[in-house]
Amino acid sequence: MRILLVEDDVTQLQPLQGALSKVGHIVDGAEDGETAQWLMQQRDYDLLILDWMLPKVSGVSLCQQYRQAGKTAPVLILTAKDAILDKVSALDVGADDYLVKPFSLLELLARVRALGRRVPLWQGDTLELADLQLHLNTLTLQRQEVTVQLSGREFQLLEYFFRHPRQVLTHDQIEQALWEWNIQPDSKAIAMSVHRLRQRLQMVKAEDWLQTVYGMGYRLLAPESCDR
Repeated sequence: MRILLVEDDVTQLQPLQGALSKVGHIVDGAEDGETAQWLMQQRDYDLLILDWMLPKVSGVSLCQQYRQAGKTAPVLILTAKDAILDKVSALDVGADDYLVKPFSLLELLARVRALGRRVPLWQGDTLELADLQLHLNTLTLQRQEVTVQLSGREFQLLEYFFRHPRQVLTHDQIEQALWEWNIQPDSKAIAMSVHRLRQRLQMVKAEDWLQTVYGMGYRLLAPESCDR
């Protein structure tokens, strides 16, 4: 999922962002409410994780604004407030879940998985294209009896292709989908990522499925013999 994570304590923001990225998510991090407001206007997210106490605009206010704008992605509030009335306040403005600090990273990841199941696009643990399977929970690629472990970036790229089969995806589209908002990838980053992904596809004899459309971008297309 593409996740917006807003936490003003950088000693918590960076480890959380790293942990979420490690399991395959694309995470935009922000340290204050105003930056989060701007990001919410610029990009569509599958999940928002908002600290309650933020500089400039609180996480609860962000959640309320998000719902008033008609956005429906799940929202998880992080806070040290553990009173029942605080939880009620957060849920009443549109939050879907509420996690009290300090919390276990394992619990956070479990709640993220649970909230992800509420997003129609992300239901199910496996994506399929012909006889090629991408397992979301384990970041693995499988064809027949061969299973290949993918790195985080390889998984994110292949998942993006799986969700847009047969569609030509440009460099700009891939960059917008896979890189965080404040990171400018190297000019060769996408080509290198595609090259490494082809090496993984080669292990399941599907390297030809990932095609280069010169002057435009790339697409994932199963051969007709496999697509029947």
